[in-house]
Amino acid sequence: MRRLVRPAQYLALAGYLVFLGFPLLWLISASVKSSAELNSLTVSLVPQEWHWENYTDALARQGLVHSAVNSVVVALVATALVIVIALPAAYVLARLRGKVRIAGVAWILVSQVFPVVLVILPLFLVLRMLGLTDSLIGLTLVHTTYFLPFALWTLQGYVSAVPAELEEAGAMDGAGRFTVLRKIVFPLLVPGVVATAMFSFVSSWNEFFFALVLLQSPENYTLPITLKMFIGGEGKVALGPLAAGAVLAAIPSIVFFTIMRRKLAGGLMAGAVKG
Repeated sequence: MRRLVRPAQYLALAGYLVFLGFPLLWLISASVKSSAELNSLTVSLVPQEWHWENYTDALARQGLVHSAVNSVVVALVATALVIVIALPAAYVLARLRGKVRIAGVAWILVSQVFPVVLVILPLFLVLRMLGLTDSLIGLTLVHTTYFLPFALWTLQGYVSAVPAELEEAGAMDGAGRFTVLRKIVFPLLVPGVVATAMFSFVSSWNEFFFALVLLQSPENYTLPITLKMFIGGEGKVALGPLAAGAVLAAIPSIVFFTIMRRKLAGGLMAGAVKG
């Protein structure tokens, strides 16, 4: 039975990878198919004819590149703001005891209960008073506000996992509060910060509803709104260019994950070693 454990594990892993990767493979296949083949009843993963013009059509007709730049700017700035605000707040929330911590945790939980539909109207009215309804700045602030509670909840869990004895040991060695935080605590939080940054970036990159309500000018459209424009007024969908645009839209997220994934496993105990 022990000899069968490892092959079974590899088999389960392969099945899981196929389960996750098949939709992406199907999307890539659809991006190079003709409209006639996509609308036919014949189902095949391999295209009968390769129509690479779907990518040029997606890039030329809908302003996909400009929208992608808008999405990158909004996602990166929102992610940076979320991390900068959530990291110190998570440390305070994890280390405090008493009513302050209870109130903070209650605020996080309550903020996640209400659906987006209930908060979009107050947000729209506030942004309209500030003159930020049709701007990337307003959308960035909304994304930061909306993703901040989850990031704070995630990071405070990582901070709670760091033993307080490490900070006490650093203080006994003569290190000040900020030195302890910079050289001991924060290096241990690198995996949590990276995971939270990845979640915030992908959530902001894929966000659709806030952008749909707050943005009116085509030059301010983010990528999900631009992809929606592939659907005509009468419900006619350009499936080939839409699939090609979706494949191109996935590239920045894949690049961001590739850059950040190595930091997930590193730095777990980097701050625990006395220099």
